[in-house]
Amino acid sequence: MPSTVLVRSLFRHAWTLFLFTKSDIKTTLIPISIFAIASAPIHSASHVPHVVFWVWLHLLQFDVSNQLMDPDEDNHNKPDRPLPAKRISYRNATIMRWALVPLCWGLSALYSSYVLCASVALVAFTVIYDELHAHSGHFAVRNVVNAAGFASFELGSTLISGTDPSRFTSTMLLAISISAGIFATTIQAQDFKDIRGDSLIGRKTLPIVLPSVARPTLLVALLVWSLSLTHIWRLDFTTACTLIALSCFVGVRFVFLQGEKDDQISFYWYNVSLSV
Repeated sequence: MPSTVLVRSLFRHAWTLFLFTKSDIKTTLIPISIFAIASAPIHSASHVPHVVFWVWLHLLQFDVSNQLMDPDEDNHNKPDRPLPAKRISYRNATIMRWALVPLCWGLSALYSSYVLCASVALVAFTVIYDELHAHSGHFAVRNVVNAAGFASFELGSTLISGTDPSRFTSTMLLAISISAGIFATTIQAQDFKDIRGDSLIGRKTLPIVLPSVARPTLLVALLVWSLSLTHIWRLDFTTACTLIALSCFVGVRFVFLQGEKDDQISFYWYNVSLSV
């Protein structure tokens, strides 16, 4: 009986951790893991679990921090998350949020000082975004901090994926720089589906501040980046056409299919295009 209780308790805690990160598995964990494997390039398949776990642990650190900011909002929009579902108290979640920081840094230090620097940067951008309220500030600041955070994710995970976690390559740095630019100019794709909720709490996202230009400029940005990537990476004709067509498809969806449900679906397709 005691062993059964222990197993149930461990499973409950593990499921609580999963629920903190559930909504970002498709939007962050999968795209960044794919990015790291493609950009290193990966030295061995045995590196994949290291990459995925490093990204997930840092994602957990970010998500716990983010969900502590406004738990009342999740009571209405995402009641299955651990705080509104009463799976963990606000106090215990706060303790876990800060306990995860040295855990992330300790794991990163096992790989190299460069991975540790990426982890420190990611924690710093998390604090800026959440505790210093960049998430509720001007959309330009929000986009830049978002892009810097994603770049930190990509730097650490790509170093772990490669042959030597203490060595940069020109391909790696170019890929991360381009990716940061893409995020900084298109990450507003995640804000369309949240217009109603963001308006209620006073957030100044691009779709709220400049609703008439937010959608068409996203289409243009996606198309420009696709054409640029085709040139930079010297893609073959079929791959280039696939990338450009997918970007156009995503951008056109955002322009012509408006509404919370359609924007949610379009955001999923946006993440597919990022992975590609």
